[in-house]
Amino acid sequence: MERYARQSLHSSMRSQDDSRPFTKATLRRIGQFAKPHRRALVLFMVLSVVTAGLAVLTPLLAGDVINAISGDGDRSVVIRLAVLIAIIAIAEAAFGLFSRWLSANIGEGLILDLRTAVYDHVQRMPIAFFTRTRTGALVSRLNNDVLGAQRAFTNTLSGVVSNLVMLILTLVVMIGISWQITALTLVLLPIFVLPARRMGARLAQLQRESANFNATMTSQMTERFSAPGATLVKLFGRPDEESREFAARASRVRDIGVRTAMLQFVFITALTLVSALALALVYGLGGFYALQGSLEAGSVVSLALLLTRLYAPLTALANARVDVMTALVSFERVFEVLDLPPLIAEKPSARAVPDGPVAVEFDNVLFSYPTAEKVSLASLEEVAMLDARAGIEVLHGISFRAEPGQMVALVGSSGAGKSTIASLAPRLYDVDDGAVRLGGVDVRDLTFETMRQTIGMVTQDGHLFHDTLRANLLLANPEASEEELWHALRRARLSDLIAGLPDGLDTVVGERGYRFSGGERQRLTIARLLLGQPRVVILDEATAHLDSSSEAAVQAALGEALAGRTSIVIAHRLSTVRAADLILVIEDGRIVERGTHFELLAVGGRYEELYHTQFDQPAEQAVVV
Repeated sequence: MERYARQSLHSSMRSQDDSRPFTKATLRRIGQFAKPHRRALVLFMVLSVVTAGLAVLTPLLAGDVINAISGDGDRSVVIRLAVLIAIIAIAEAAFGLFSRWLSANIGEGLILDLRTAVYDHVQRMPIAFFTRTRTGALVSRLNNDVLGAQRAFTNTLSGVVSNLVMLILTLVVMIGISWQITALTLVLLPIFVLPARRMGARLAQLQRESANFNATMTSQMTERFSAPGATLVKLFGRPDEESREFAARASRVRDIGVRTAMLQFVFITALTLVSALALALVYGLGGFYALQGSLEAGSVVSLALLLTRLYAPLTALANARVDVMTALVSFERVFEVLDLPPLIAEKPSARAVPDGPVAVEFDNVLFSYPTAEKVSLASLEEVAMLDARAGIEVLHGISFRAEPGQMVALVGSSGAGKSTIASLAPRLYDVDDGAVRLGGVDVRDLTFETMRQTIGMVTQDGHLFHDTLRANLLLANPEASEEELWHALRRARLSDLIAGLPDGLDTVVGERGYRFSGGERQRLTIARLLLGQPRVVILDEATAHLDSSSEAAVQAALGEALAGRTSIVIAHRLSTVRAADLILVIEDGRIVERGTHFELLAVGGRYEELYHTQFDQPAEQAVVV
């Protein structure tokens, strides 16, 4: 009975949070995911029904044993009944084992299908989606909500079917034995169920409060235990205050845990007492009828055993709607992500980038960042409403052409639109008007695969995954040989450094590559680019945050990367783009000047101003970066 009390309490606690209505469309979508598992589901439900039937047979046979013993004492009858009970027990265990195997296969198969669908869909989302979405909220959809959806099949569905069958069979049998006793035991049911709902509300509130404090502790630990966070704490943190803040939250979680444990104990003790009273009623009233001769002794025992099989399904079915709704809400949250269409999609008729050297052309490009409702969900941003402030045009009539093998440099003030222009060539965003072309073909008419093979990009943060050097390099070319890996490292001026590491290419780079310096991370990303052998290279402030020695090493590596390739280079330091075939000065999303280094200096415009700002400062005003 204690187990049933815990089940009732658990369901009531869950009902306080997730009881939103669902639509028929949601059920149809669930049916599509369940379709590959329909045979296993049917067999699973059949086994649940059979197991429920077997569970009702045992109390009846136990009553027959008592009657046989108290009657004529026929030993053969007692033995046969005992053997039959043993056979039923073995069959129930076998069916239960097979049912559990089916449940595990259905559940894990559904988890695989849902997770794969969500992961693949998210991979197709544009960069704008990731710039707005909280990573933790998105990961939660792949973990918690997928598991909740799986529970709808493996727990809730089978539970409703088996409990309904067991309830009907048990009630029929109990009424057949004694309708008076059955009616009295049902009178006690509200005392069993109603406290669960009341106590469940209080416990659910405590759980939410505990979850909030746990979330803040997790956030604090995640921020402080990351490499940049730990560095910040070391430099500016106040250890004693940090410790007191963490301890206060942890203490609150402890206090809530103690209160929750005591409430649960009081509740379960009270409900166990109620069930004991119901059992006493069966024995008392049943014994009275037995002594009067209107009821057999075995029937009293059967009623007592059946009572345990009555309260369990009644309690479960009383909360069945809550259980179903809770599980289906998880499906809705998963479908919410799947229903957000990727803003950038590959056309069915998409073609490959033409062979040979590739020119990059911007033709009167207009662009504004997409609004939130196009690329995100309020629930993933954890806001009440999506931000509708996007949609303001940031690029105005951008037109230029980088011929095959040429270097085009973009310079200008911070926020002028240089990185935005660079992000349009690999189609991280789509233009609002005009066109971006590779090899004379609009990028919207090209396949993603050939665009990835054609364009290589190095950003200023030099991002690396927490994996080995080899795995990070092979992202650009999974089929690369060992010789090709080392050749790329030599060209990136890294071969001596990597060869000197104890684990060589199998060295783990650490979170975001923090085990290497900024210059080393940049050269690793350049080596990765070289390994991919792209025909077009985009460099977005690749040397912006490096010291002089690191910059020199990276510049040498960049020389290898740019040789013979069409390139678009965004530069903060104008010394790095003097040799560019074409320099574009970008201000407020427009090209205000264009020409070579010497042509632009001769004009005496914005480029000259930027150039003299960097190189003509008196020594006492120079800023070391």
